[in-house]
Amino acid sequence: MKIEICGSGCSKCAELEKRAKEAVAIAGIDAAVEHVYDMTKIIERGIFMTPALVIDGKSVASGKIPSVEDIVKLLGR
Repeated sequence: MKIEICGSGCSKCAELEKRAKEAVAIAGIDAAVEHVYDMTKIIERGIFMTPALVIDGKSVASGKIPSVEDIVKLLGR
């Protein structure tokens, strides 16, 4: 599973990345969490509000920071 955090690196983006990593640990899954900083690549994906959470190429949250529990649910656990 590939999880991407899309955003410029602001404090909200950092918080989403932290929560995503925590959710992966709780779910006990093998997943890579990466941060995409390149705004051109982010816009090319159709994401216009950051931070955004992308799971396996699908944007599942944009412009908000889901709770750890919500991210675990999005991961399918």
